[in-house]
Amino acid sequence: QLFHEMAESRVERSSITCSAAVSACEKGGQWVQALKLFRELTVNRVERNTITYNAAVSACEKGQQWVCALQLFREMTNMRVER
Repeated sequence: QLFHEMAESRVERSSITCSAAVSACEKGGQWVQALKLFRELTVNRVERNTITYNAAVSACEKGQQWVCALQLFREMTNMRVER
């Protein structure tokens, strides 16, 4: 829904705007929603990069989801995302 609302409001879908959305979820204690948004990036043609991965890992950390954070870090390494 967020991506639909962004399009309607003519907000550019970029790694920066999407990372801000993921970070907002993290700060609100909504780590599940943050990861859902992160997973939707590829579907919505937004590049996953250091900024987006960092936001997702931070959301896992806030939610004490250490296994998930490590999985994201491994994924980042496997995808050869610059650190």
